Amino acid sequence: MSIQRILSGGQTGVDRAALDFAIARQIPHGGWCPAGRRAADGVLDARYQLMETESSGYRQRTKRNVLDADATLIIYRDRIEGGSLLTRDLATGHGKPLLLCDLHDPAEELLAAWQDWLLSHPVAILNIAGPSEARNPGIYLQASALLELFWSKEHEPI
Repeated sequence: MSIQRILSGGQTGVDRAALDFAIARQIPHGGWCPAGRRAADGVLDARYQLMETESSGYRQRTKRNVLDADATLIIYRDRIEGGSLLTRDLATGHGKPLLLCDLHDPAEELLAAWQDWLLSHPVAILNIAGPSEARNPGIYLQASALLELFWSKEHEPI
């Protein structure tokens, strides 16, 4: 089964990298964002096809994205904390497949883990999460590069 839709919460950093990647690759995207389309850099642009939760906090949107997806990919650096930790705990608690990718690991190892994970789990709707740009400067570009590697022609998801 191939990945047919990417979900994310719209925050700066990994979330935004996932949405921009989906738009650039013409992969349908969506997900939930806080009421008011709130993000660290202001109001989310309308090109991001996200639905608003009733709450302006991030917890509710995180839970909705985990539950609406078949599986979750968390891209991070060094340690999982904050919203990424909540995402991990929600995915685990709800029995959803979860792949953790530490950007400090070698790209070849991350690619092998990704390919093995996709063979083991049928994923049509993928939630992609991780820290914000404010907490991890440069993570937008790193996450974008990793997603490009995962979707490169020679490694196209199954």
